Amino acid sequence: MTHRWTPNTWRSKPAQHIPADYPDAGAVARVEGELRALPPLVFAGEARRLKGLLGDVSAGRAFLLQGGDCAESFKEFTADNIRDTFRLILQMAVVLTFAGGKPVVKVGRMAGQFAKPRSSPVETQGDVTLPSYRGDNINGMGFTAEERAPDPERLLKAYHQSSATLNLLRAFAGGGYADLHNIHRWTLGFVEGSPNGGRYRELADKISESLDFMSAIGVTADTHSELHRVEFFTSHEALLLGFEEAMTRVDSTSGDWYDTSAHLLWIGERTRQLDGAHIEYMRGIKNPIGLKVGPTLEPDDLLRLIDALNPGDEAGRLTLYGRFGSDKIAARLPKLMEATRRAGRQVVWAIDPMHGNTLTAANGYKTRPFDRILGEVKSFIEIAQAEGVHPGGVHLEMTGQNVTECLGGARALSEGDLADRYHTHCDPRLNAEQALELAFLVSEKLKAARQSERQAAVG
Repeated sequence: MTHRWTPNTWRSKPAQHIPADYPDAGAVARVEGELRALPPLVFAGEARRLKGLLGDVSAGRAFLLQGGDCAESFKEFTADNIRDTFRLILQMAVVLTFAGGKPVVKVGRMAGQFAKPRSSPVETQGDVTLPSYRGDNINGMGFTAEERAPDPERLLKAYHQSSATLNLLRAFAGGGYADLHNIHRWTLGFVEGSPNGGRYRELADKISESLDFMSAIGVTADTHSELHRVEFFTSHEALLLGFEEAMTRVDSTSGDWYDTSAHLLWIGERTRQLDGAHIEYMRGIKNPIGLKVGPTLEPDDLLRLIDALNPGDEAGRLTLYGRFGSDKIAARLPKLMEATRRAGRQVVWAIDPMHGNTLTAANGYKTRPFDRILGEVKSFIEIAQAEGVHPGGVHLEMTGQNVTECLGGARALSEGDLADRYHTHCDPRLNAEQALELAFLVSEKLKAARQSERQAAVG
């Protein structure tokens, strides 16, 4: 891929999962023109900062926590929903930081995660077949021809909702809401209310003791402002390349191109064709980027994708998200990790334990068992250790709301519980309790891994 790149060279490549059935191509061009004139949602300096932090992850000095909605929606856009998911990520990060002994880089699937590739372009109900729902920035969920027709005006609405979401996230991150003591107090409430709270109490008590010690020696939010605020970044799948192109701007300080719709963007499992439009677009932007890596990908093909997306082998540039399924990860991940290690590629290896563990319950609901999600994360950590690779992070579909979409967890949600609060617009998400429980259980695994590393260093 030595040809000259511009933000629109992707248009000469085959494109997967980008709507080609807009009724009015002129309206699409007009909306994309309006988007080009709107302010950036994020800034190049922020994206560079995240790339630096992800460089620490690739070197084994930090851990990535990335999470949020499967697909954001216009209907459920409220300050409370944004706050609750933000708070959940902070709670999980504190638990993972304390147990893992490394700083946690916090990235939300927020402020732009609308569009989703679908396994089928159409949906049939009874005798009626209509285009599939593809995300609120493309079409509507209602099963009518009018709702399912793609509407470019939705791109503008998604931009403005993303802007409002970012505004709120910046206020939460820097305005005192993210104070470390607040976060821990919320977590103590979870421990008290969880059926498995006794298991997590020891870690929670140790965090309390550490905070008390810090206060005793004068390390408080008044003397150290970093205890009062957090760095928080946004991400989404770069699926609708017309939107991403419109948000791609030249950074005045470096002359480089950045996609200003998010700090980090990733390429999905269904759109990672080496000669395709999505690889072509993503290779040219300077943001940190991600690539979903599934069970069908061979080591040589992975290395070719890495060379296309990160030819300079820049630390923090590329995150690989394994998404295999708890029953496939042991057979597929080791040889991929071995390939990147042997080739000396600087990448972040993270795990997406959601997409490979989806099933349909007997009552028709799409769901994911908590035990399989946890099992894939644990296997990821074990395999990374065995391959001499840093287990760099987790990428989760989750919400701060008390939904009933994934089976199991401390509350032992059953198939019969799914109908109670099944609100997702796409795939099932961990609820707040399940996600925080996952953080505690993963922290136990990270702590054990850290102790093994120490023993190996001494021995």
